[in-house]
Amino acid sequence: MFRLRTVRSKLLALVALSIVVTLATLPLLSWLLHKQLLEEVDDSVQNASDAYQAELDDDITDLRLASMLLAGDSDVAKAITERDAKSLQSMTDAFAKLYPDIDIAFLDKEGNLLARMGCDPDGPPIADRGIVKKALAGQEAAGLSAKGCDRTPMPTYFIAKPAGTAGVVVVGMDFSQASLESTGKKLNLELALVDPQGKIVNRTKDFPPGAERIAMNDPLLIDVGKKTFIAQPFSPKELHTQKSGNFSLIAALDVTQVQAVIRQNLMMAMGFVIFAAIVAVGIGLRLASIMSGALKRINAALKKLEQQEYVKVHGVDTGDELEDLASGFNTMVEGLQERDKLKTTFGKYMTEAVMDHLMAGKVQLGGETLTATILFSDIRSFTSISEKMDAKSLVALLNEYFTEMVDVVIKEDGVVDKYIGDAIMAVFGAPVMKKDDPLHAVRAAVGMRKALAHLNEKLKERGMKPLRTGIGIHTGEVVAGNIGSEKRMEYTVIGDTVNLASRLESSTKELGAPVLISDDTYQLVKDHIDARAVKEITVKGREKPVMTYEVLGLKGETASPKSDPAPMPTE
Repeated sequence: MFRLRTVRSKLLALVALSIVVTLATLPLLSWLLHKQLLEEVDDSVQNASDAYQAELDDDITDLRLASMLLAGDSDVAKAITERDAKSLQSMTDAFAKLYPDIDIAFLDKEGNLLARMGCDPDGPPIADRGIVKKALAGQEAAGLSAKGCDRTPMPTYFIAKPAGTAGVVVVGMDFSQASLESTGKKLNLELALVDPQGKIVNRTKDFPPGAERIAMNDPLLIDVGKKTFIAQPFSPKELHTQKSGNFSLIAALDVTQVQAVIRQNLMMAMGFVIFAAIVAVGIGLRLASIMSGALKRINAALKKLEQQEYVKVHGVDTGDELEDLASGFNTMVEGLQERDKLKTTFGKYMTEAVMDHLMAGKVQLGGETLTATILFSDIRSFTSISEKMDAKSLVALLNEYFTEMVDVVIKEDGVVDKYIGDAIMAVFGAPVMKKDDPLHAVRAAVGMRKALAHLNEKLKERGMKPLRTGIGIHTGEVVAGNIGSEKRMEYTVIGDTVNLASRLESSTKELGAPVLISDDTYQLVKDHIDARAVKEITVKGREKPVMTYEVLGLKGETASPKSDPAPMPTE
């Protein structure tokens, strides 16, 4: 199965699908326009047909008026009675000036033709015998004669009216080509008269061939050369006959211009759709390129992030969700950078396990009671040293010293709690307690002594005086946790154990023991260290004295260097 694997291809496919759907609607649009054309011109033809009916009604009204004028004229009745054909002919000639398009005939009371105008003298009888017979009986009669009164048979509408008791006056109007041309010109129509068998009897000159085959009430578009007509049949009541059947008229309207306008509109619509499709493809390509490029940059940065390379996404200025995504990604990268920076910073003070414990948020505001071992280390006579050095050199010395000491503390799973001037406070067992925390603290103290001896050798080479330190260690219960507020807090330990460790470190001066531990710590590590009992000391705040021990070294290892061989004076 074919699958689109890129955002760009999917976006282009979406645009292309929209264009295909739009183009697919063009045939429907063409059909709707064609239907609209039929409806509009059908209404036009219907209006024209109604107009023709009105025109025909006017012509028949003229016939009826002419028949009334002639039949009511006493001179006409007298001439018919006297069979004065010359006088009757004179009357028709005068009347022809008023009604040039009608036929007139005068019959005596036996139905014999006396005179007529308009009809072929040698043509068939003036009208249907039924119409004449009814008029001879004293009643007005009207109707269509399929044959008319010309030599060439032509449907003619007659009105027969009694002229008193003298005879009958007959007036008629034929549906000749001339009459159709005249009417069609007035109505802007092409007309054709069709007999009951569907054959054209008369037609206007430009009537479209084949239009006579149209079905009733079914408009038909017919192309004749460069012209297009719509044809529609209609059957006025005046074209009905009892003997021959019903005649009908077909009206054809030239809709070439209307169709041209609709086709032009269709072409304009197609052009607009094609133009819109081109613009849509262009815009779609542009948007697809922008979005695809943005997603590629984000994806590339994400892969870098998986490799722990903190790369930000640049150049995503789409002004939409993609820009928000890139901005959010960059914010996340900044957060991870800060996290790693913080983690790196923490790594300088504590082991990875402790750091992970803190970063995981397992330490809450407040405290918990733990059994921990506290180590205090201090540089002796630091005040005298600082007075003889400039600030920059002093800071450099302290940083070099702290680097050596902290590395040892961290190596032994300790946490540097804080720096107090030149002093270091380290904690073993908080926030994560381990069974051998006291031993790790003592091992750290031994290691710090070794590191100090190594540092002093380097200082001696630089012509500087060696440093001397004192270390105090005590094990006991402490309260460990975040101290401060929600906005600013510090993880530390507090309690009597911390105070005692600090007092032990201070006592190293008087007792001449570089590393001094309490009895509580000694009992926990005595199987692993070499130590000597020093003396009991009294600590302020405690009722019982505290037994102290000097750490000489670890069992099985070389004794720690003793840089403070004799008690030192108090600073």
